[in-house]
Amino acid sequence: MCGIIGIASSSPNKDRDWLITGRDAMAHRGPDDAGLWWSADNQICLGHRRLAIIDLSPAGHQPMQDAAGSFTIVFNGEIYNYRELRRELIAMGHTFCSHSDTEVILAAYREWGVDCLTRLNGVFAFALYDISQQTLFIARDRAGEKPLFYWLAGGELRFASELKGLMADPTFPRRIDPEALDLYLSMGYVPGNRCMMQGVKKLPPAHALLFNLTSSSVRIWRYWQLPEPPSPGRADRWDEQGLLDELEILLEDAVRLQLVADVPVGVLLSGGVDSSLITAMAVRASSQVRTFTVGFPGFSKYDESEHARLIARHFGTDHIELNAGDVAPDLLPVLARQYDEPMVDSSMIPTYLVSQLVRQHCTVALGGDGGDELFGGYAHYSRLLWTNKQFEWVPSILRKFIAYSAGAILPAGFKGRNWLQSLSCDLNHSLPMIAAFFDDAMRHKLMSNAVGGSWPLVAEGVWGSRIPAVDNLLQRATRMEFENYMAEDILVKVDRASMLNSLELRAPMLDYRIIEFAFGQVPSSLKTTVSNRKILLKRLAARLLPPEFDQQRKQGFSIPLAEWLKISPWRDYFHEILLDERCLFDKKAIYGLIRGQDKGRNNQERLFGLVLFELWRREYQVSL
Repeated sequence: MCGIIGIASSSPNKDRDWLITGRDAMAHRGPDDAGLWWSADNQICLGHRRLAIIDLSPAGHQPMQDAAGSFTIVFNGEIYNYRELRRELIAMGHTFCSHSDTEVILAAYREWGVDCLTRLNGVFAFALYDISQQTLFIARDRAGEKPLFYWLAGGELRFASELKGLMADPTFPRRIDPEALDLYLSMGYVPGNRCMMQGVKKLPPAHALLFNLTSSSVRIWRYWQLPEPPSPGRADRWDEQGLLDELEILLEDAVRLQLVADVPVGVLLSGGVDSSLITAMAVRASSQVRTFTVGFPGFSKYDESEHARLIARHFGTDHIELNAGDVAPDLLPVLARQYDEPMVDSSMIPTYLVSQLVRQHCTVALGGDGGDELFGGYAHYSRLLWTNKQFEWVPSILRKFIAYSAGAILPAGFKGRNWLQSLSCDLNHSLPMIAAFFDDAMRHKLMSNAVGGSWPLVAEGVWGSRIPAVDNLLQRATRMEFENYMAEDILVKVDRASMLNSLELRAPMLDYRIIEFAFGQVPSSLKTTVSNRKILLKRLAARLLPPEFDQQRKQGFSIPLAEWLKISPWRDYFHEILLDERCLFDKKAIYGLIRGQDKGRNNQERLFGLVLFELWRREYQVSL
């Protein structure tokens, strides 16, 4: 992958220095090359840091122009079907000077204009300047694997792959958006086009933006969306074997495309269903496949090496087992600096460590991200179905009373509290916030000192506005997860952690054809039931994986944070950050969370989220 940055203005721009600083603040995204291009009228500047993956020669340098000098592009990502598109465009009369996928985007834009997006199968965030139209065309991939932040004011548009690129300008305003912070404290991330930094926005996944330099006008549109769910009336016509066959074909082709690179490629093999299926497909496409597993010495509960070893032996891969070693809390400031917006997900730690270790062996790695969201793998899906079945006949007034009582009586971190609070939700039309970190009352307590008693409690309303309007409960839940948790947590975590180590992580499960298949063709009954999950993928696993493979094992990518917080230095570090007088959060509320953690409640992620936010705020000198 790479890092991109730029500015487009309705008038000549004189402030240039920050662009070079901002570009190089993202050097980890592209250590192999750097470029900067200014238009003759000084209204456009495009900057690039390159991690060379396809066409390692200087011909792949960016910013890249077409032969006529009509278009200039900076591109972060990979177009997996670029070879097929290149052949199609050559047949239409286009010529190429390189073997890069970047040049294919330029030719595709010349041929199809902004509609070229529908032709691209890949992960991307790019900005393309069209000199004749005086427009800057910006787009982001369908699932949101590649990031893009932008700031628009005074007839000027600025953008960057990472927020730190924009913040390289010393005059850039550094204030927290209170509504974004409320969302963070509730959901653990800031969803949609919002950003923790006031005045900044994120281009959402599957969206494009067109900025006109002449009029300073902006048009933003969605160019792709999830298909309609399969009709319940087709239940008698569902062909399970046909669906399995189609999934196998799609996954095999996605892995084949994503193995293409001019640098060493590996597979992250945890030994779970998703990564094992990726491995099975990789050995079909390549005679030499390298697989990697990472363990944490001293914590056998998190050791997956035995399961990965089984798959590696069965498929004959060149298997490498890596050990992460001891993890100290001084890693947290490094991660807080890298994650442009803080996020409540301590699995960023093992994700970073895995990326760091794998990068010593290869530049590209394939993983299993997306399987749970697409095919119903999370345990709470089954629990949602069970809750709906058990409580749909309970009067609404009684369910609301139970939910209110749970919130008022039970402390944060008490097992089952969020589920009891969710009983007030109408599961026939809505979704509960079962993964909420802080409810509205707790958020008000946390922020009471910082804002003098008033706080914008917007998270519940924003959550409700983002719930997909589909009748089926499981479709509603998985679509919500795909467009929110996966896009704003999982993919952000993977992108920032891997790119900090200059490693490109690819997710074949998120090939848009598989996404459309999963949401448009696979019935809920072949995804999740009250007693089983990820049904169709497991049946594919039974077809392709060794018979002794344990399909029911579900090991999340996590760390023993609760155990670490019982001892130094982690416990002392968390106390030092959160009880410091500079901490934004109410001390009484913090003490309550710490005491609850000491009593065995599950507050470790809540405390992690508060610590990471404080470290981020101090690193970038951001105020409320």
